[in-house]
Amino acid sequence: MAKVLYHITMSLDGFVAGPADDMTWLAGLHTGPNPAVSRLLGELGAVVMGHHTYAPATTAEGRVYGGRWEGPIFVVTRSAEPAPGFTLVDDLGKAVAAACSAAGDGYVAVLGATTARRCLEAGLLDEVLVHVAPVLLGDGVRLFDHPGGTLVRLEPVELSSSGSIGTCWYRVA
Repeated sequence: MAKVLYHITMSLDGFVAGPADDMTWLAGLHTGPNPAVSRLLGELGAVVMGHHTYAPATTAEGRVYGGRWEGPIFVVTRSAEPAPGFTLVDDLGKAVAAACSAAGDGYVAVLGATTARRCLEAGLLDEVLVHVAPVLLGDGVRLFDHPGGTLVRLEPVELSSSGSIGTCWYRVA
């Protein structure tokens, strides 16, 4: 049975994108090989993303996992134009179910903060894998944003570092 995993890189102050979904802060970030990413890519069966992540992913520069992985990608959207290699689905639950079916016993990586939050709220998220970059953004899109607050307990799966990047892999309790 597939596991649904939120996979993201965030700044030390908890942002996954700058203001207006700006992702340029990741450019030039020297990461080097990361054993957690290598493990995930070897076990990754499908990807689910929202429409904010979909637009950049359809460009040559924005290929999922930098082109190191190819497989089924499901996009939760009601208004995007289809692109080759992407399956558009108008319902989060249906997108996750289709991705889990495609992934078999592998992982389904959830890309995008809003889509991950919605998966968590719907009880669909099993694990969280966060790479912490040595950058302070000060503003932007938070890793997990839920106005009014929500306590989500996580159990450690793997904590490590690779160069200047910290890796935190948790199971949703």
